[in-house]
Amino acid sequence: MKAIICKEFAPLDALEYGDIAAPEATGDNVLIKVEAAGVNYPDGLLVQGLYQMRPEHPFVPGMEAAGTVVAVGPDASGIAVGSRVATICSLGGYAEMVAAPRGRVFPIGDMDAAEVCALMVAFGTSHHALKQRANLQPGETLLVTGAAGATGIAAIQIGKIMGAQVIAVASTPQKRAIALENGADHAIGYDNLKDDIKSLTSGKGVDVAFESVGGEAFAACARGMARNGRLLVIGFAGGEIPKLPVNLTLVKEYSVVGVFWGNFTRFEPAVYGQNMDELLGWYKSGQVKPLIEGRYPLAQAAEVLKRVLGRGATGKIALIP
Repeated sequence: MKAIICKEFAPLDALEYGDIAAPEATGDNVLIKVEAAGVNYPDGLLVQGLYQMRPEHPFVPGMEAAGTVVAVGPDASGIAVGSRVATICSLGGYAEMVAAPRGRVFPIGDMDAAEVCALMVAFGTSHHALKQRANLQPGETLLVTGAAGATGIAAIQIGKIMGAQVIAVASTPQKRAIALENGADHAIGYDNLKDDIKSLTSGKGVDVAFESVGGEAFAACARGMARNGRLLVIGFAGGEIPKLPVNLTLVKEYSVVGVFWGNFTRFEPAVYGQNMDELLGWYKSGQVKPLIEGRYPLAQAAEVLKRVLGRGATGKIALIP
């Protein structure tokens, strides 16, 4: 089968589009013919050896995929060949075929494959962050950095469902317009972030900050938190891992909360399943709607990952085998 192959940790241009043996439906695995594979920021870090996980080579990146079941392992039950499904897979999504354990396979009916991929990691991360890690409450103020990216758009939409007032932060007028179109109450830039937070909250600060950029954006959030606030550490898309002046957490009495969605799915699979049921319900009822910026041929994975890591993408990008 055709796949994107990482033969060594190296720059993105070293990724190869080539042939590799297809996986098999052994044990409780389900073999899926991939219709769409979601592109995520960690994918680009992983293949360069910059992520927490360092798999043995060669490997196929890609942590989410959707398509049609073509074979079912002898220990997998409750799913039939021909069913359309989606899966979270630690590896293997950037390929024509992917095998996944039955417990990580969800039926999707006639849902759009690329949109379902966005629900898996991007919306899954934001949902877990706001629900379990922040315990976001109706009437609270939520600040979202990286607001035009896939997780940012998800955080805006989910924040509104949960009853928050949402302040979106994005780098360009175009991205800020996208944030407003997806439900944000306010959209601001990074240049005067600390002062804008103070102005929009009448000096109180934000109750929850969904912070995915790092660097100066994190520093502004650290100074713009309300008492009893929760500063969520999502990632460092700006490339700079910030340092926290811990005296701020003391005098302002807020919490700094790490969000690692992958650990959540491993250690709390039952809660993860409940979250996915809720997300899929919101999707079916039209309460959430992923923004799919583009659908690109699988062979263009390296070029697409460069855009994602360079913060040039808006919404979600899917690869199509």
